[in-house]
Amino acid sequence: MNVQQLSSLVIPFIFLIIFYLLLIRPQQKREKSIKEMRNSLKVGDNVVTIGGMVGKIVKIFEDEVTIEIGSDKTKITLEKWGIARVKQ
Repeated sequence: MNVQQLSSLVIPFIFLIIFYLLLIRPQQKREKSIKEMRNSLKVGDNVVTIGGMVGKIVKIFEDEVTIEIGSDKTKITLEKWGIARVKQ
């Protein structure tokens, strides 16, 4: 192999590494932290749903969460993936 052939193989490989480090790896870290947050939910946590509703968890059953929203304490049940974040 001459230098030109070698460089034609190395350059795409370098771009793949850069692509992985800049795009794929950070996304994997975000997904992992979101999964950990959803698995650590507990009754009494104040949460924000992906739709923007704010409520308090009153019941957790497997992959479903029941939250109270509003002053009239309306209860809604949604899947854990519908929780965007825990509100401090």
